[in-house]
Amino acid sequence: MKDNRLYLLHILECIERIEQYTVPGQTTFLAETMVQDAVLHNLQILSESTQRLSPKLKDIYPEVSWSQISAFRNVLVHDYLGINLEQIWSVVKQDLPILREQIQTILADTAHQV
Repeated sequence: MKDNRLYLLHILECIERIEQYTVPGQTTFLAETMVQDAVLHNLQILSESTQRLSPKLKDIYPEVSWSQISAFRNVLVHDYLGINLEQIWSVVKQDLPILREQIQTILADTAHQV
């Protein structure tokens, strides 16, 4: 199993990319398929990375919605025709900032475990 920190850093990188891609705002996101594809791709990678974290780490940080992120990944991968871009935008603007803070906290807490 790879290092949890590697996956945590990867999650954070995906969040940062999504934030960068969505700077122009919701109208651009809803109108530009390349932006949508980039955001969806990074959400998928982010979600996959959370599934590779150790169960022990997830148990230590139950405040993170690990199971919801996993379920979200399944929607992104298996129900791609049913993706609602308004809901994706809501995830980007409401949920990702919270996840960013949580991941940063976990990284800070685990910094000594390198």
